[in-house]
Amino acid sequence: MTQRVVSGIKPTGNLHLGNYLGAVKQWVAMQDQVQASGGETLYFIADLHGLTEWIAPADLRAQTIEMTATLVAAGIDPDRSILFNQTRVPAHSELTWLLNNVARVGWLNRMTQFKDKAGKNREGASIGLYDYPVLMAADVLLYNATHVPVGEDQKQHLELARDIATKFNADYATGLFTLPEPLVSAAAPRIMSLRDASSKMSKSNPSEQSVVKLIDSDDTIADKFRKAKTDPEALPDSWEALADRPEARNLVTIYAALADRTPQAVVEQFAGQGFGAFKPALADLAVATLGPIRDEMVRLLDDRGAIEAILDKGAAKARALATPTLRAAQDAMGLLT
Repeated sequence: MTQRVVSGIKPTGNLHLGNYLGAVKQWVAMQDQVQASGGETLYFIADLHGLTEWIAPADLRAQTIEMTATLVAAGIDPDRSILFNQTRVPAHSELTWLLNNVARVGWLNRMTQFKDKAGKNREGASIGLYDYPVLMAADVLLYNATHVPVGEDQKQHLELARDIATKFNADYATGLFTLPEPLVSAAAPRIMSLRDASSKMSKSNPSEQSVVKLIDSDDTIADKFRKAKTDPEALPDSWEALADRPEARNLVTIYAALADRTPQAVVEQFAGQGFGAFKPALADLAVATLGPIRDEMVRLLDDRGAIEAILDKGAAKARALATPTLRAAQDAMGLLT
């Protein structure tokens, strides 16, 4: 079977270094690797998922455009990958309703992300926040994805998608849905805050110095790395020796991910040197890598109509793939179309 990779990203504003290294950079690599073997890559802006927590309509529209520009600037080629937003492919919503009647309440009750995001206000959370794992299942089953890139926090949702696909196929005596396999990239790093390496880098952190945004200027990027929290010891010649030095480990992780090298190779290069030498080198590397992405993103956003055209073109391709699957699911369930 031809490999088909499907993945989505919520349209959050101000993407940061952690988003880029942990997801977007991996998408670009998958685009090249999968297509080299004759496969397909579909990447979508998950604007429907963006509705699970209240967001101003103008912000959602703007962030969808900005996210698209960011992906293209970072290397997602809309002529090689199918790039679109969910809303332009109504089959995502339609298949979700069909799958809602296959998924079980007990399965959704076990989803840990709902518990984390709803917190103590479970009764006040939206149905969308509770049900969005079924939409995630529809997102990938609609295209008969063979592989889905996942992090540790998404593995449970992919397992749910497989459970739903298995039950649908059994209930309706069909082999319609492919069971997608997880695609875990060993290169995808977990990037932590520059001010507190015990927490992930996040735009919600109140300290601007903790997060490097892709829109940051060269000087701002350099300043944030120069002021990043470290310790007074020199770098060792062994990656394992950084196990109890979280801030140092985080900075080496970032350098390795930006340079496409192993953390071990990085510590060997800088062994014996202090952070007075390492942080400027890291800042230069970050500026050299992120600066061109920022500049291209700004250029693309000068013509938002062109970004809309990219989404329209991608959505047309996605609808052509999605419609037969939706129709087959409706037929299997006895619906007249």
